[in-house]
Amino acid sequence: MSSETLEFQAETRQLLQLMVHSIYSNKDIFLRELISNASDALDKLRLQSLIDKELVADTDDLHISLAVSAEDRTLTVRDNGIGMSRDEVVELIGTIAKSGTAELLRKMRESKDAAAKQELIGQFGVGFYSTFMVADKVTLVTRRAGETGGTRWESTGEGTYQIEAVDDAPQGTSVTLHLKPEDAEDQLHDYSAEWKIREIVKRYSDFIAWPIRLDGSEAPLNSMKALWARPRSEVSDEEYHEFYKHVSHDWTDPLETIHMKAEGTFEYEALLFIPSRAPFDLYMRDGKRGVQLYVKRVFIMDDCEALTPQYLRFVKGVVDAHDLSLNISREILQQDRQIQVVRRRLVKKVLSTLSELREKDAEKYRGFWDEFGRALKEGLLDDTDNRDTLLDLLLLPSTASSELTTLRDYVSRMKEDQKDIYYMTGESRAMVEHSPHMEAFLAKGYEVLILTDPVDEVWVERITEFDGKPLQSIAKGQVDLGASETAPEQREEFAPLLTWLGEKLQEDVKEVRLSSRLTTSAACIVGDAHDITPTLEKMYRAMGQEMPRTKRILELNPAHPLVTGLRSAHAAGPADEAGLVETAELLYGVALLAEGGELTDPSRFTRLVADRLARTL
Repeated sequence: MSSETLEFQAETRQLLQLMVHSIYSNKDIFLRELISNASDALDKLRLQSLIDKELVADTDDLHISLAVSAEDRTLTVRDNGIGMSRDEVVELIGTIAKSGTAELLRKMRESKDAAAKQELIGQFGVGFYSTFMVADKVTLVTRRAGETGGTRWESTGEGTYQIEAVDDAPQGTSVTLHLKPEDAEDQLHDYSAEWKIREIVKRYSDFIAWPIRLDGSEAPLNSMKALWARPRSEVSDEEYHEFYKHVSHDWTDPLETIHMKAEGTFEYEALLFIPSRAPFDLYMRDGKRGVQLYVKRVFIMDDCEALTPQYLRFVKGVVDAHDLSLNISREILQQDRQIQVVRRRLVKKVLSTLSELREKDAEKYRGFWDEFGRALKEGLLDDTDNRDTLLDLLLLPSTASSELTTLRDYVSRMKEDQKDIYYMTGESRAMVEHSPHMEAFLAKGYEVLILTDPVDEVWVERITEFDGKPLQSIAKGQVDLGASETAPEQREEFAPLLTWLGEKLQEDVKEVRLSSRLTTSAACIVGDAHDITPTLEKMYRAMGQEMPRTKRILELNPAHPLVTGLRSAHAAGPADEAGLVETAELLYGVALLAEGGELTDPSRFTRLVADRLARTL
């Protein structure tokens, strides 16, 4: 058969070079990855053979076999599972850009720390490519179950690979590693030694449900016990951690392990994990989510989205249901009443685990929040059943200190005369802290929550209170700050100016009024109590939604020299009407910029500023 030489996709070539020259300290994991791939292939064949009675496939002795040759320095991992077609080989091994390779490479280039680079390799779950850490050449031979012809793939990891059709390939896949020369100083990593292979399998793959045999022996190297079916007291933390790495393709230990069993009308076991850090695709639209679904130990599907909500997409693990059909589809799962019951129980268990973690280990919970807090807040938008629990789990920045606070702790610190929980949304902490809206609140010692995640803009619109205390934006509506409210006579004194400004700025604002929230700034822009925020308006437009422009309110500080000067000039008569209009425009523009807004005509604004500065010289 003629051989064809093809090039790896560009980013895959870079990743291969990364793996070839990797200094990752634990090279043993390459075998774990190959065995996990083989196990997945066997799972898929068993399921396919149960659903498709027409499939011509040998399922009598499904297993994984390992063969080593110290003389040839080769290690082969074989399975008789589902196998791959030629197109699948090219798609799955020739290119991995869709798996986030570009993002991995970007982060690798940005990272200056060698240890951090090693962690990144694991974070992106490079799987098959880890073989190039230990091999000079890798040969793969595969035949898809039900097909007659097979495919041979080979590469040295240097940018190209050879692929050809073969007639005599057995069902399944075999991967042969041509190991790098033996290192006399590193006998602990001799992967052509049987003792080393036995050690790796026992440590990393003991829970694999299929027998793993060495060099034709019938005695399996692994126990083949489904971890989730064993009593928790019989499973060690190390076994849990290795199983987590198997299902998640992460190389770090999980933060929390949840092992649960339900009996009664609908029986199931679940083994769930909360990771220590966020996967690279957590906020990607096409990122994978959901746990693995089994039915009576038979693998049904990866990424079963029906079992976990979108905001808990970081949860990994397995659910083994006893009473579902083997050929149940994703569409049917979404409507299945029993699955919905399981989903509700899993969500409550995950959230209660997080609540317990927050209570017993604040530092550990803070680490979780830094990684997944933004995703967890998404639950406030649509999980009304667990909204109170989610509100209790929030950790939010505030003006009280540099540490994050819970809403309950905020309430405990509220002043006696304080009725509302104050907050402000914005693009960054610095922008919010220096906003004119903050001035009176800081002067009076009121604590303000600083909300800078995009999702904050949305959930504060849906949730109006916590623990009976209203949530109040300091940049929207009227605020009651007691003695700082403007007196009736002051409002009457400024009424002509406010009316005039409202007319001159009517294209930009719907009202001009005196402010009780300013102490040092001349003006600020606020929204009506039920107005959409400018940031949320921008977000909707970015998503392609048509949004009418929302006019907002200009508030003036009646004690500021600029405002009092403008009032006096207006009261004296329109000797310089054009100059007063320019001052009004500048006042509005300054207020808009102070909150991070965008000017509709930046060139005119800068020209007005330059002209005014020139007159002062």
